[in-house]
Amino acid sequence: MKIVHIITRLILGGAQENTLITCLQLARRGHDVTLITGPAIGPEGDLYEKIRKAPFKTIMLDELIRPIRPINDTIGYFKLKKVLKNLKPDIIHTHSAKAGILGRYAGDALLGKFGNKQLPAIVHTIHGHSFGPYQSQLLNKFYISIEKAAAKRTDAFICVADQMTTDALEAGIGRPEQFTTAYSAIELNDYIRPYSQQEISDFRRKYGINEQATVLVTIARLSPLKGHEYIIESAKKLAPKFENCIWLFIGDGALTDQIKDMIKLNSLRYKFIFTGLLKPSQIPLALHASDILVHTSMREGLARVLPQAMLAGVPAVSFDVGGAAEVVNENTGRLVKAGDIDTLTNACEELMTNEQLRLQLGQAGKESVIKKFAPETMVDTIESVYKKLLT
Repeated sequence: MKIVHIITRLILGGAQENTLITCLQLARRGHDVTLITGPAIGPEGDLYEKIRKAPFKTIMLDELIRPIRPINDTIGYFKLKKVLKNLKPDIIHTHSAKAGILGRYAGDALLGKFGNKQLPAIVHTIHGHSFGPYQSQLLNKFYISIEKAAAKRTDAFICVADQMTTDALEAGIGRPEQFTTAYSAIELNDYIRPYSQQEISDFRRKYGINEQATVLVTIARLSPLKGHEYIIESAKKLAPKFENCIWLFIGDGALTDQIKDMIKLNSLRYKFIFTGLLKPSQIPLALHASDILVHTSMREGLARVLPQAMLAGVPAVSFDVGGAAEVVNENTGRLVKAGDIDTLTNACEELMTNEQLRLQLGQAGKESVIKKFAPETMVDTIESVYKKLLT
């Protein structure tokens, strides 16, 4: 099959990593794959290193950016339409909100142009919704109306969690038969391989963490809706009880200085360590060198860091947002109502005081996700959707 994937900016992020794994696996299976993407603008880092030697083609469109800019977006739409017309794909597969809108409209405008009125077939992956309880009803209505219109130009939806399907249908987006769940794949070997005590000690020493400290790690962009403020509030209650514990923030973003000021204001500088951006290849070691993953994002599809932590044998404490409940439960970690600082604090305290429980939850978590999040599992599902559309 001739397949084109479209996504805005290749920053360090779950949707972007998912898309690259999909393109790589499809190319290895003999398909003709092209990735269309935009520039990685911002402090979140990029994934360009992963596409330099990839067995698929990459086309950069400068206008394919995340912010809504009508003039820029109009230019981007016509450029995208021209590229797609030249490529003549069988499948157009879009990712994320902006690329999903522009890509689906551009693809729909080309129906019948390739000598077959049913091609290209248009697929969209929902990595997370642009609407939700974290923003105003007016803004939600605006985004939902746009998604409803784009759904009429979509042949199939891939969702990274069952909850994404439920939310879309409840909002009136698409039809039930259009939806398929394909959990966002992870390169398993990077996380399940054993790390030596020396490697773990070296990582901790690099960031000034002693061997005996209990490390609560958060891996997320330091950006709005990622919920770092809730972790700081829980740390205010936990830090006086636990002398030998550290909160490790991995990532960078627009709120970095603001978050550091918040920590300073609460006299917790000695309890928090910032690594800044780490290369994707360093994340598995960071997890193996930690004891508990704390994830407090207010907006997610299904955060990849949850199964990543489980593959590393690390239990997760997560807000119950998006598809988190599909991997985090009483056997693999602790699920907390979004924004509930008291329950978040209690869940962290329970795991901080019980190493045996951490090991037990970590092992159960690994066993529960190892097949579900394998690249082969995800791409088998996606490929079957493509074949169904073309037949």
